[in-house]
Amino acid sequence: MAPISPWIAHAYTATGTVWAFLATVMTFENNFRAAFIFLVVATFVDSTDGVLARAFKVKERIPHFDGALLDNIIDYMTFVFIPALIVWRAGLVSRPLAFAVCAAMLMSSAYGFAHAAAKVEEGDHFFTGFPSYWNIVVAYLYILQSTPTVNAIVLVTLAVLVFVPIRYVYPSRTRTFQNVTLFLGATWAALFAFMIFRLPATGGPWTALSLVFPVWYVGLSLWLHGRERGARPQGGTA
Repeated sequence: MAPISPWIAHAYTATGTVWAFLATVMTFENNFRAAFIFLVVATFVDSTDGVLARAFKVKERIPHFDGALLDNIIDYMTFVFIPALIVWRAGLVSRPLAFAVCAAMLMSSAYGFAHAAAKVEEGDHFFTGFPSYWNIVVAYLYILQSTPTVNAIVLVTLAVLVFVPIRYVYPSRTRTFQNVTLFLGATWAALFAFMIFRLPATGGPWTALSLVFPVWYVGLSLWLHGRERGARPQGGTA
């Protein structure tokens, strides 16, 4: 019989299904602030469950249970499906285009989650293609109150970028400038949560300040991608 402690780590991961359910309920009730709050909680669980899993050595102690698969199922719900549902319910894209845009989000990320090379484990660790941060993107579109046309362009562009083999920083594992990334990421996470909790208020400098980390993230990703391509022998693959 497997020890109880590794199951605690899996149970912690599995709470993401509950937060996803609550976010879905709030979305159908048009309480988007509450839906985003539950998605923030789900993201916190996703960001911390790996530490617990490694501490309890779940792979060694419960080898017959695939925690990575459980994590991917929950991530697809909270990072992709529910944000697409919010796009639809909140009218972030006008209805003639909304179905096509939501379908692009859902199907591109289904490909991304299933692609064997979506996570590059060797070397400096990367995500390949836009890593389906739809929960963050949709929250920003909601907070910024951008027009449906702008929203559609942003979402479709990112859906296309899922298929473009640009390598993006894996914040908790990419070693280059990791301390800077973790510091900026932690600061951003606190500020982003504050922005969600204060909805429907959207004034003040908080949104602009919160963009420092996304700019750093994209800039570092493109720089590392370019550096790696330049270091490959001529004729190497992307």
